[in-house]
Amino acid sequence: MELHNVLGFPILTLSIFLPLAGAIFIWLFVHNDKLVRWLALSVSVVTFLVTLPLALRFDNGTSHMQFEEFHPWIETFNINYQLGIDGISMPFIILTSMLTVICVISAWECIQSRVKEYMIAFLILETTLIGVFSALDSMLFYFFWEAMLIPMYLIIGIWGGKNRVYATIKFFLYTLAGSVLMLIALLAMYFKTGGTFSILAMMDYPFDFEWQFWIWIAFFVAFAVKVPMWPVHTWLPDAHTEAPTAGSVILAGILLKMGAYGFLRFSLPIAPDASQYFVPFMVGLSLVAIVYISLVAMMQQDMKRLIAYSSIAHMGFVTLGTFMFTQQAVEGAIINMISHGFVAAALFLCVGVMYDRLHTREIADYGGVVNVMPVFAAVMLVFSMANVALPGASSFVGEIMVLVGTFAADPSQMDISAKWIAIAATISVVLSACYTLWMYKRVIMGDITKDSVKTMQDLSLREFSYFVPLILLVLWMGFYPVPVLDVMHESVAHLIEQATTSKLDAAAALVGTSHDLALRYNN
Repeated sequence: MELHNVLGFPILTLSIFLPLAGAIFIWLFVHNDKLVRWLALSVSVVTFLVTLPLALRFDNGTSHMQFEEFHPWIETFNINYQLGIDGISMPFIILTSMLTVICVISAWECIQSRVKEYMIAFLILETTLIGVFSALDSMLFYFFWEAMLIPMYLIIGIWGGKNRVYATIKFFLYTLAGSVLMLIALLAMYFKTGGTFSILAMMDYPFDFEWQFWIWIAFFVAFAVKVPMWPVHTWLPDAHTEAPTAGSVILAGILLKMGAYGFLRFSLPIAPDASQYFVPFMVGLSLVAIVYISLVAMMQQDMKRLIAYSSIAHMGFVTLGTFMFTQQAVEGAIINMISHGFVAAALFLCVGVMYDRLHTREIADYGGVVNVMPVFAAVMLVFSMANVALPGASSFVGEIMVLVGTFAADPSQMDISAKWIAIAATISVVLSACYTLWMYKRVIMGDITKDSVKTMQDLSLREFSYFVPLILLVLWMGFYPVPVLDVMHESVAHLIEQATTSKLDAAAALVGTSHDLALRYNN
């Protein structure tokens, strides 16, 4: 189904480049900060409305790519402007457009310097993120993947905290280093397949195990940094700590999902034999993230750093579910990613609300906030419970599906029983309750012990407005996740079929068909 045939325009292209067009218009013609804010909000809201038909007209009954667009781009190297979405990528486009609206609203008052440049950076960032989730040509994907670094670099480096330069350079170097290996892998596959950058063609091409092995490692480095997985996670707490509130929201809500999405889009279907070979390795790293990083989170005194480490632990559930190769586990991993986009974003917004009032993120500087901000205390309680994966919250659905899917995993893929892996992962539920509720108790509950807390004002209407949709989405997905699961079910089933079907026999039988395969996808 191609919606642009119905509505008369390419819906994915419009979704990608509408924010960029808005950014260019603001840059060239708008010089009043108030007008800049309203135009940025208008562009982000319109972009969100434009992306909604992707969900409303999505065909849940097929695993094929939908809303596809194809145009030659750099014909000399057979690089094409090829777009399309399936049930795995579509929810992240909606999540991106929604969180961008929230980011613009949340920065309405706290950003007072270079407002124009700040809003332009966020709109350009939205373009690159939607492009990542829409691209079906690997070089187009790489273009958006790398372009994302520029606005995020500026957002942290210009509007961040006192150590923003250190955090920005660390973020940039880590992600760029991983991306270089991904580029090498894409170029190697281009020549191996006979000259195609099509992701769909690469999924079909029967790479032998040696090729899969090195391709998988190159992708792993790129995607593990972005997730981030232990031990390449150290850039994230620094980036979160120094980033402005909206920067942390988009970083936790969307950017971390790009790495896990890369595993789903590239590693599993392109290198299935290598993916299965590396299952014990991925399980080990995921469990370290789930357990060890949770313990690290318990030691933090800065609220942002605590939530940042919490994000790493929750993303460990995502990578664990991804490499279990069961329907429930993979679907649970995707639900976890979507839920984390709501919950982590909301927690960073909560910290931002308090920081705007007292200009400190230290847990010790608060206490008894409920006495002066009861509405805020109730809002933060909802998201704290969601972070703990309380039944009825969206995160509970994702985590329980990952655990059940892990129990059902094929034990032949691992050195230890799947049930012990699931039991080890369950420890994180206890640890997340420890650090989240402990933070909430020390910051929100009890008597007021600091005079500065007495001056804090409860949520304004503007602040309350961006929490409401997040609360509703967390509860809706917690009590009724069926619509989201229906969207991804066929695509996940097809992915698992690709990831569990060996390419080795086809690779051995491959004689002179690479060129034919390339032609089939390029024409």
